[in-house]
Amino acid sequence: MKTLFISDLHLSEHRPELTAAFLRFLQEEARQAEALYILGDLFDFWIGDDEASALNRNVAAALLALNRQGVRLYFVHGNRDFLLGERYARQAGLILLSTQSQLDLYGQRVVVLHGDTLCTDDKAYQRFRRLVHWRWLRALFLALPLAWRIQLAQKIRRRSRHGKQLKSAAIMDVTPQAVDQLLTDTGASLLIHGHTHRPAVHALPDGAQRLVLGDWDQDLWYLELSAQGAKQHRRPIPPVAKTAGL
Repeated sequence: MKTLFISDLHLSEHRPELTAAFLRFLQEEARQAEALYILGDLFDFWIGDDEASALNRNVAAALLALNRQGVRLYFVHGNRDFLLGERYARQAGLILLSTQSQLDLYGQRVVVLHGDTLCTDDKAYQRFRRLVHWRWLRALFLALPLAWRIQLAQKIRRRSRHGKQLKSAAIMDVTPQAVDQLLTDTGASLLIHGHTHRPAVHALPDGAQRLVLGDWDQDLWYLELSAQGAKQHRRPIPPVAKTAGL
C-alpha cells in the first residue's frame, strides 16, 4: 500500500490544463493509493464555500468519487485556501486537518503541514498570516457579498504577486531553526510540506528527512510514501484548449 502527497496546485479558471491534469491524477495514480494528503493551496484563491463555480463543483465531485472508491482524503489549509470550510469538505469527501499534523505511517512518525509557518524570516508575511487568521476578521470577510469578495480577492492576488517580486529568494524559504524546533517538538523522522515551490529531499540530523513537494505549474508533482520509502514523481502537464477547460 502507499500514501500520496500533493500541494500547491493553484487551480483556477485561468489554468484549465492544471485542472485537467488534476482530474486525470485522481482517476489514475490516486486510485491506487490508500490515502491522499493535499497539503494546501489546492486552489489559487478561496473566497468561501458558497462560491459554487464550475471549477469548485467539478473538483469536489471528482474528489468525492475517489473517496467513495475507498481512498481516504485529507486536507491541510494553505496560505491561499485557508478559508475552505466544512461545507466544501463534506461535498468533496475531505477530512480537514490542523495546521500541522502528526501521523504514524509505515513505521515512521511523520509531520505534515503546508509549510508557510516555517518561513519565519519573512516577518511581514507572518504578521499578515496572523491577521487574516483572526476568527472575527474571517467571519466578517465571509459575511460580505460574494461579488465584493471576488473583487477583494483579485486585489490581494495582484498585491501578492508584486510583493513576491520584491522579496529575496532566501526570505521566502523555510528557516532552518523553525524546522529543527518542529522536529524536536514532535520527534518526527519525516517532515513533508509544500509552499516554497522548491521540490527536494533534505537530509537532517539523526537520520530525519525534510521532503518538499513541488508546485503544479509546468509539471505535475506528487510524493509517494510506502514501506519501501519515499519517492518523488514528476511529469509534464500537457496543454489543453482553453475552450475545453473549466
